[in-house]
Amino acid sequence: MKRAVVIAVAAFLAGAAAVAVPNRMGAAQVALVLLAAAGAALAAALAVRLSMEERSRHEIEEARRQLVAAASHDLRTPLASLRLLVESIDDGVATGETRDRYLAEIRTHVAVLSDLVDDLFELSRIEAGDISWTVRQVELGDLIGDTVAAMRVPAEERGVTIAADLPTEDVVAEANAEKVQRVLFNLIQNAIRHTPADGSVTVRARSSGDDIEVEVADDGEGVPAGDDERVFEAFYRGDAARGEDGAGLGLAISRAIVEAHGGKIWLEDGRPGTRVHFTLKSA
Repeated sequence: MKRAVVIAVAAFLAGAAAVAVPNRMGAAQVALVLLAAAGAALAAALAVRLSMEERSRHEIEEARRQLVAAASHDLRTPLASLRLLVESIDDGVATGETRDRYLAEIRTHVAVLSDLVDDLFELSRIEAGDISWTVRQVELGDLIGDTVAAMRVPAEERGVTIAADLPTEDVVAEANAEKVQRVLFNLIQNAIRHTPADGSVTVRARSSGDDIEVEVADDGEGVPAGDDERVFEAFYRGDAARGEDGAGLGLAISRAIVEAHGGKIWLEDGRPGTRVHFTLKSA
């Protein structure tokens, strides 16, 4: 709307200046010329605004279609497998050890679906402002240390070294410890997933004015140019992430949690690798 007003004023001034006003033209005639210029400017501004609103509606509809398509894809695969497994057991095709194996696979698919639904509900609640968690002073050094220690085993299984690089002084933030740890888990898991064997993941934290800034850095393949914003969209998975586990909700949930804390999250090209930063309010 502000942009449309600016355009209207600029068009009005340009139209008024462009009209040749003879010295002998009376005041009434000058007023009519200026009103005509103003009318043209307002019409142009209205056209711009309508165009912007139409584009916004189109973008929202396109985003909705992409979200539904992505969610349908991630739901369709485990549901199709579940149907085949259940039919095999129901028809008596799978018996004995095969039946037990099929039942184990069914439990796995059910767990995947349950996690996906839980993530979707959590994301929708946070984005709708339905937040019930409590905020208190959290010493991020201890929280990061505990999270890195918990992720050391899965990192070593992939041949990746993980470490925390923290300042000697305490870094205390106003936050919900459980939700911030969820963000850390999501970012560290993502970093490990995209880091080759013999690579490393490092988590850092430092005070930055009124904020605490946390960084999760890896030396993996990096993020393709132009994807630095899209990686935080729900269900978005770039080429490098296709075929990996997960529904592509981890970074979207991380952004929602950080922004609900009044912070921001962004991606920086590590060259090589990727660095994800987020901020929290300092206590």
